[in-house]
Amino acid sequence: MAYAPTDLLTVGEVARRAGIATSAVRFYEDQGLISSIRTSGNQRRYPRYVLRRIGVISAARRFGIPLSELAEVFAALPDNRMPGKGDWRKISQRWHERLARRRRELERLEEELVGCIGCGCLSLNTCRILNPEDRLASDGPGPRRLEADWGSSVE
Repeated sequence: MAYAPTDLLTVGEVARRAGIATSAVRFYEDQGLISSIRTSGNQRRYPRYVLRRIGVISAARRFGIPLSELAEVFAALPDNRMPGKGDWRKISQRWHERLARRRRELERLEEELVGCIGCGCLSLNTCRILNPEDRLASDGPGPRRLEADWGSSVE
C-alpha cells in the first residue's frame, strides 16, 4: 500500500501522540503488534492507524491481558488499516469472560483477606493463607487451601 509522506509518522511522533516511550513503540513492533515502513535512509515510519492499535495495546495492559494474547487478536485483524468499532467489539467480547473470571477470583481473595484482617491470629496451623513449613507441599504448589475452595487456580 502506498502512503503519502503526510500519512506516515516518525517513531517520536507516534510515541508523543500515544503517550508512550519510543522504546515501547519499537518493542511493540518487535513483538509484531504494529509495523513500520522503512525509508530509503532506513528510518522507521508508521502509518497513522498504529495509534489506534497502540490504544488497544494500552487498554489491554490496563486489563492485564498478556501481549501474547493481544498478538493473537491482532493476527486476526487486517494489518493495513485501523481497527474499527466492529474489531473492538470482537476483541472486547473475547476478553469479557477472562476479565469476569479475574474479577471473581479477586472478590474471593478479598473475602479471604478481610477474614485474615478480622482474625489477626496468623495461626500457622489453621490459617487458610499461610502454608507453614511447607506442610501442604505433597498436595502440589501454591495456596492449596484457597485453591481447594475456589475449584481452580487463578490464570
